[in-house]
Amino acid sequence: MIPGDLLGERTRLTPQKTALVYVPTGERLTYAELDERAVRLARVWRETLGLAKGDRFAILADNRIEYLDAFFAAPKAGVVLVPLGTRLTPRELAGILEDARPAGLLYGAEHAETVRALKELVALDHWISLDEGADPYLHDLTATLPESPWTRERCDPEDLWCLLYTSGTTGRPKGVMLPHRMIVWNGYNTAVGWQLREDDVSPVFTPLYHAGGLSAFLVPIFTIGGTIVLHRGFAAAEVWRVIEQERCTVVLGVPTIFKLLMEDPGFASADLSHVRWLISGGAPLPTYIIEAYQRRGVVFKQGYGLTEVGVNCFAMTVEESAARPGSIGKPLMFTETRLIGEDGEEVATGEVGELLLRGPHVCRGYWNNPEATAAALDADGWFHTGDLARRDADGFHYIAGRKKDMIISGGVNVYPAEIEGELLLHPAVRDAAVVGVPHPTWGEAGVAFVVPGGEPPSPEDLANFLGGRLAKYKVPREFVFVEALPRTPYGKVVKGELREGYLKDRS
Repeated sequence: MIPGDLLGERTRLTPQKTALVYVPTGERLTYAELDERAVRLARVWRETLGLAKGDRFAILADNRIEYLDAFFAAPKAGVVLVPLGTRLTPRELAGILEDARPAGLLYGAEHAETVRALKELVALDHWISLDEGADPYLHDLTATLPESPWTRERCDPEDLWCLLYTSGTTGRPKGVMLPHRMIVWNGYNTAVGWQLREDDVSPVFTPLYHAGGLSAFLVPIFTIGGTIVLHRGFAAAEVWRVIEQERCTVVLGVPTIFKLLMEDPGFASADLSHVRWLISGGAPLPTYIIEAYQRRGVVFKQGYGLTEVGVNCFAMTVEESAARPGSIGKPLMFTETRLIGEDGEEVATGEVGELLLRGPHVCRGYWNNPEATAAALDADGWFHTGDLARRDADGFHYIAGRKKDMIISGGVNVYPAEIEGELLLHPAVRDAAVVGVPHPTWGEAGVAFVVPGGEPPSPEDLANFLGGRLAKYKVPREFVFVEALPRTPYGKVVKGELREGYLKDRS
């Protein structure tokens, strides 16, 4: 597997092709121009700051061109990039920095207050602003570089490109070790498996500190030589305007984003004739959202991935996406899957088991955490995702939910994702999540948290609706109506928060 300089290699092939459109300023950069910027930052790290191969450097910023500079400079310099979540508190960020121990931090002015607090909590050698008004300022450092020739660092396939820290919704964030092999393979396999094209144009409005922002379309589109349209952040009206203006062809989002886009006035009028397909990931996609986009004549697919196994692990054709709603498709090329039961044995076709993945797209484990690495990545190279899935006779996979979310009621396994999928078919339900809570008779019982769409249905109405679709033991014992579900920035419901709130209210 070829490691390293993905942007440099694409630049060698198509230097004058437009690589990036930056929405806030309207800047349009060719691959050659973007590559030159990345080289300058790589030289700052190696020549000005004296970093060595394997040193870490963190970044805290909203989406901007300099973020891509850092991402593509890392393999040129042999530096390991550590993207930081912009929604985390200074104390949470300090914990990550203490674990990763980077040589320094690049930061945007919008996070200057957070950085001031961080300086009281951790000691770094270099604090570098991406904006004027701070010393040192990155532009000043690049302006003083000598004219001497530059030779990039040669990296091995297993050298690290990034440390991406998990969201930490279920505990202390863990640093996922992403080697060059993994990121480059994701680019190749997604481009081939999803049949991307050099004329594809894709917007990125999800945060770049997340694997989805960096790898879901950025790396694959650059691998094939397409164009990325980068937003500073998400604003529905702006997204619709830019999709139409730039004639975007493939669009990635999470269910929350597609719901917000659907509710924006621009949804009804935007010209979508150039859109080949949309794809959603990060969380289960409600059927009513798929149907709304299909009525607009747009193909909607569902994807699946994790930070630890590459964000793109499955694929399906346009025809298959329509014929098999709810499926994430078949594994990409050279991606192996297993579905195992509690006994560690493969489950039968159609049965639910934990999804295991193996292939060149799997990470190296967790930084400074051999116990967590051993728990997730077994001796045979299988990564235990913690997700439950089933596989039909044709090899199509369907996600059933998280293993830790599975409810055992009266000794029978109940999968919340199945119940949620049925609830979302009710015309008066806009969003739903099911969690398990202690029950004196059954051990656990399901509680459904429901966001109504308009006039709330009665609990009896919902129970009767589900009773005609599911076995009686799967119907939740209680329905709780809420205004909104707590979600991570990438659309996953924070079920622990729902469960804890429920138990606290009834204690």
